[in-house]
Amino acid sequence: MSLCGSFLSDEQFLCSICLDVFHNPSSTPCGHSFCMACINRYWDGAKVCLCPLCKRAFQKRPDLQINRTLREITDQFRSMTSGGVVGKDMGGRGGGGGGGGGGGIPDSLYEELRRKLPRVQPKPPKALPGETPGVSIPSVPPTTSLASSVPSHSPIAAMTNPSTSDWPPHTYSHSGSRRRFTVSGAASSTGLPVCETHHRGTMIYCRTDRLCICPECETEQHQGHDTVTLEAEWMETKDRLIVSRQEIQEMIRQRIRKIQEIRLSASVLQLAVERETAGSVSLFSELVSAIERSQAKLLEVMDISRRAAEHQADAMIRQLELEVEELRRRESALAQLAQSDDRMHCVKTFPVLSSPPPAKDWSGVGVTSDLGTGTVYRSLAAQVERFQEELKTILGKGFTPLILEPSPVRPQPKIRRVQEYAVDVILDCNTAHPRLILSEDMKSVRCGDRHQLLPDTPERFDRVVCVVGREPISSGRHYWEVEVGGKTDWDLGVARQSINRKGKIEVTPSNGYWFLSLRDRKKYAFRSEPSTDVHLSLHPQKIGIFVDYEKGQVSFYNVDAKIHIHTFHDSFTECIFPFFSPCTNKSGKNDGPLTITPVT
Repeated sequence: MSLCGSFLSDEQFLCSICLDVFHNPSSTPCGHSFCMACINRYWDGAKVCLCPLCKRAFQKRPDLQINRTLREITDQFRSMTSGGVVGKDMGGRGGGGGGGGGGGIPDSLYEELRRKLPRVQPKPPKALPGETPGVSIPSVPPTTSLASSVPSHSPIAAMTNPSTSDWPPHTYSHSGSRRRFTVSGAASSTGLPVCETHHRGTMIYCRTDRLCICPECETEQHQGHDTVTLEAEWMETKDRLIVSRQEIQEMIRQRIRKIQEIRLSASVLQLAVERETAGSVSLFSELVSAIERSQAKLLEVMDISRRAAEHQADAMIRQLELEVEELRRRESALAQLAQSDDRMHCVKTFPVLSSPPPAKDWSGVGVTSDLGTGTVYRSLAAQVERFQEELKTILGKGFTPLILEPSPVRPQPKIRRVQEYAVDVILDCNTAHPRLILSEDMKSVRCGDRHQLLPDTPERFDRVVCVVGREPISSGRHYWEVEVGGKTDWDLGVARQSINRKGKIEVTPSNGYWFLSLRDRKKYAFRSEPSTDVHLSLHPQKIGIFVDYEKGQVSFYNVDAKIHIHTFHDSFTECIFPFFSPCTNKSGKNDGPLTITPVT
């Protein structure tokens, strides 16, 4: 393969974004080239502009300009490709007429590119004493041992025998002690990288000075230095490159494993936080409920004590008033007797009036001051003590095991995440039980007192007061919310399309029902087999239902508290519908509706 085939292959004319020949190529500040339209589309909408190849970030979006030289080259390449110059396999320059393999470019295109690239004319060598100026001194050929020690296809071999090599001409430039080579049209009469001083091929590498030198330089300026052939240095460097690459690859693998480990720990921590949140909410809610119950009990006991004390006081007051009335009558009789002139009557009557009337000794009588709250306080103190013990137990467990020991429980999506899949659910009036009353917008349903005259269609429920949604669910993820506040009984969830809608219905997952129920305002249950009761310390005012059809999941959420309640895991083999049952009205306490509300 020629050097032009190595450095000017057809792949270098392709944009790495669209994988097509450059169209209006432009270069980024990091030196990589792309189609102007491709790189602009790549950066559109991005917060940080990155190079697609080296991932270098730019503080502000670069102001790109078209690389006119590269555009001329790619236009010429495109025209020659479309004109049939390039062979089927894009043959290399040394492949014989442009049709052979090698992955390079054809001879005609190579010559065209050589004409377009800048040429650097070499300086003519200085004439030595006794020689004619302008006549170059032929370079001394390398020794036989040096020529035979390198492969025939290497750059060193090209130096030793330039007539049989595809090695292209180079231009040698010198700046201080550093040397560089650039592709040019012609460099010297031999077509080799030459030493500026001795005009010989630089086929030796000085490890001491880290320079490419010629044999004359080695003899004159680098005696005693560690020198090897350029090919030998390259082979050794190549081995070190392989080792370095393997070390870097191992570092990459270690960091990828660490990334996966951190992500796993983060997901486990997220699950632990959700479990801890649910447990803490339940614990504190239980304490709050206990305090609220104790407060209500305390108020009730004090009210009973107050009413009992009032009743006792009223009874004693009435008795005292009767005694006072009797004493006043006697006092009045004594007063009249004192004013009477009938001495005989006074003598006979006074003993009767002077004897004390029957009366109670009120000296030690009073209203009871005991409010009866001691029992309530002692009960509350016992509950608080139990709460403290539970807190000590939680603190004793610590939080490290929650991160290092993943729970087998499958994590459930957070409510904010599932709300992204909100859908517009509308009730199907053709399925509603005759007692159900639907709103005009088909977003609300409540149970009436009597049956309505409706056609008895196959899809209508005739015994269970329920209704399903209009749109079926056969794939994807769906979420909706239902207002349930104020009701004492309801059923919410999903139902299979082929469920029985006539007569008595057994609502279980095996029969095509997956829903959550409320009975008597405080009894929550999942209609599993058997039915599973669940304790919700926070009574939800709004229920969120999330369905992942492919995963077979039906999840329930307390929307206001943002708490996951429960998830059914099953497999769906047919369409399912949103299910609603406001239940019957019990003495006017369950007359509120179930209302499908917008998801915010």
